[in-house]
Amino acid sequence: MPFTLSGFCEYREDIRKSRFITFATPISSPADAQAFFAQHSDLNASHNCWAWKLGDQYRSNDDGEPGGTAGRPILAAIEAQHCDQVAVLVIRWYGGIQLGTGGLARAYGGGANKCLQAAAKVELISRVPVHCACSFAELALVKLRVADLGGLVVDEHFTANGVELQLALGAAQIDLLQTQLADLSRGRIVLQRQTGKSARTRPEPSPAPAPQRITRCRGLRSFRALAIALIPQSCPHRLCTRLWIT
Repeated sequence: MPFTLSGFCEYREDIRKSRFITFATPISSPADAQAFFAQHSDLNASHNCWAWKLGDQYRSNDDGEPGGTAGRPILAAIEAQHCDQVAVLVIRWYGGIQLGTGGLARAYGGGANKCLQAAAKVELISRVPVHCACSFAELALVKLRVADLGGLVVDEHFTANGVELQLALGAAQIDLLQTQLADLSRGRIVLQRQTGKSARTRPEPSPAPAPQRITRCRGLRSFRALAIALIPQSCPHRLCTRLWIT
């Protein structure tokens, strides 16, 4: 079962007078990874080597070290720790002693491996989209049953007769949830699968919609004020027009 990190973590060590610092973080897109590397890279360091993995996508960078001695070992450490949706950056300050290609691979891969080993992780679950409808009185119990089985409430829509729920649930839990919902609703609640690709996800709060400012012109007085304001100050007929509008 793949895992991602619950948050930022780091690991530090010195190897033959070279200093290595490893940073790791969870990501949700390639842009997240690049932003993380840009934020934490040290331009005064000898090398800023990195790798990230996001599902079937992955990238690595040796940043001037001999090819295959830094980025690939970091990526191999991500895979060895069964991690996904993760970016790892290893920064090196050269200490004057050559490590050789094998030593570099062990240093970069080992730092990434130790950092990920010590990090707090969150299990990534492959969830299937399903939906159902329930009454207002049943909503709290339905949400409780979904949460107990590791599912997510993706969206909810209130109607005149109740609530329509969009859920994401592990495929192995669908039949059990259906039985539980049928018991509490006397068979009225029926889970239906949605056509779509399952995805590995973890619970994340939905961002609040940005407030929108809407300006309306209410009533005749507002129209008169707007019309007067649009007349240039230099217009010789402004006073006559103002008297006519009012």
